[in-house]
Amino acid sequence: MGNFKEEIVRTEAFVFDVDGVMTDGGIIPTPDGDFIRRYDAKDGYALAYAVKLGYKVCIISGGRGRTLEHRLRMLGIGEYHLDCMDKIATLRAFMAREGLDPRYVIYMGDDIPDLECMREVGIPVCPADAASEAIEAARYVSEFRGGHGAVRDIVEQVLRARGDWARDSMGVTPSSLVASR
Repeated sequence: MGNFKEEIVRTEAFVFDVDGVMTDGGIIPTPDGDFIRRYDAKDGYALAYAVKLGYKVCIISGGRGRTLEHRLRMLGIGEYHLDCMDKIATLRAFMAREGLDPRYVIYMGDDIPDLECMREVGIPVCPADAASEAIEAARYVSEFRGGHGAVRDIVEQVLRARGDWARDSMGVTPSSLVASR
């Protein structure tokens, strides 16, 4: 393994878990079988911005729910796999379909169900409050907790390293994503 900062310049795709990564892990079940989750707006902005710039972003989560799907669509993320119980097969299929070199794929996970995926890629990362097993498997541990800026941290680092961060001073909003599709 080389220098982390040098390797993130070659990032080909971002893959994220949801609960504990994009959220703080808390869920509130609703009577209709959905779940309420709390998301960080800055994480969402970074994801939407990466999508707008053409970066490949994939979500692989055991989580489910209409509000989660709505959130991902609102951010412009087209590749997502929810209620997924075989994350490693899904990750491998995504990388094969997209022709990705696993050495240059970032996977951010936070717990035991993410370990296989973290070991499959060259750039495994995790939030500060991840399970100890995920921290041990990570090449980079964000200073931010899940649902509190960890996603923004890694996306911003990659885009800055590639000269893409804040390239478009107009930014991105959910309505601009819908308009550009």
